[in-house]
Amino acid sequence: MAASNEQPKPVRPRTSAALREEIERTRADLATSVSALREEVAVATDWRGWVRRHPYTCVGAAFLVGYVLGSRRGGER
Repeated sequence: MAASNEQPKPVRPRTSAALREEIERTRADLATSVSALREEVAVATDWRGWVRRHPYTCVGAAFLVGYVLGSRRGGER
């Protein structure tokens, strides 16, 4: 960790061109991050991928959900 008595770096005024360049660079980085996040979400929520990777777990979960829903409906009669 840095010492607490360090002098802050002097702030240089930036030109409008430099600010625009930084904004565009930040905008491009953000677009890239959003694209990567969308892809990760798509992969994580793809039910076909889950079934391919964990077939027995998915069949067990489907059975459990069916059992719970079936037992709730049977109790209403």
